[in-house]
Amino acid sequence: MTAPSPPSTAPQVEQLLLRGQAAAPPGPVDVAGMYLMHHAFRRDLGLFAAATAATPIEDRECWTRLSRRWRLFSSTLHKHHQGEDAGLWPLLLERARSGEAAAVLAAMSAEHQHIDPLLHACGSGFTVIAHTSDAQVRSDLAGHIAELRDLLQAHLAHEERDAMALVQGHLTQHDWARLDKEHFGAQYSPRDIPSVLGWILHGLPPHAVRLLPGGPVLRAAGKLLARRFARAERRTFRHVPRADRS
Repeated sequence: MTAPSPPSTAPQVEQLLLRGQAAAPPGPVDVAGMYLMHHAFRRDLGLFAAATAATPIEDRECWTRLSRRWRLFSSTLHKHHQGEDAGLWPLLLERARSGEAAAVLAAMSAEHQHIDPLLHACGSGFTVIAHTSDAQVRSDLAGHIAELRDLLQAHLAHEERDAMALVQGHLTQHDWARLDKEHFGAQYSPRDIPSVLGWILHGLPPHAVRLLPGGPVLRAAGKLLARRFARAERRTFRHVPRADRS
C-alpha cells in the first residue's frame, strides 16, 4: 500500500548547503548525508583533474597512489548511484505519481548510465599510467576526467534541485532512514567505514561536520579519521598546487 505524502505541517529541518551545491530544497527530511557525499564527489574530481595535469609522468609511485585513490572515489560513487537506482528512485516514483516526477527520475537514471563508462575509462587510465608512464594515456585520461567532471556536476545539480525537492515533498524521515539502511549503508562492510568516513569529512567546514548523521561519537571518530586521511592525501596529491588542493 502506498504511504501518504508527509503532511505540510511536518517540522522543517535545517538543510545543509555547501560550497558548489546547487540547491537544498526545504522540507522535513534531513538529507545532509546526501549533500556531504556530493561535496566529496565534486572535491575529488577537481583534485584528480589537477593531479593528472601536474603529476610528472615518471613518478610511478604517485601514479600508483592516484590509481588506488581513484578506486575509492569510483567505488563510492558507483555504490551511491546503485542505492539511488535500486531504492530511492523507485520509492519516489511510487509516491509522487505524476508525469513531471517520472520525467525527473527517468533523467536521473539515464544520467547514471552516461557516467558509469567514464568511471571505468578513468580507472583504466590510472592503472595503465602507473605501470607504463604513457603520455598519450595521460592525455586521454585528462579528457575523460574533464568529461566526467562536466557530466557529474550537471547531474548533481539536477539531483539537488529537482530530485531532492521530490524527497522533501513525498518522503518522511522514517523513509529516508530505511533507504539508508537497506540501499545505501548496506553496501559498505565494517572494513569500508573508516576510509569512507575520513573521505567524507576531509576538508569539511565545522558547521558541516556538526550535521553529519550518526551522533557525536561518530563525528568524533570521523574527525580523527579525517586527519589521517588528510596525511595520505598530501602524499597522493603532492604535485597539485596548494591553491588547487583547497
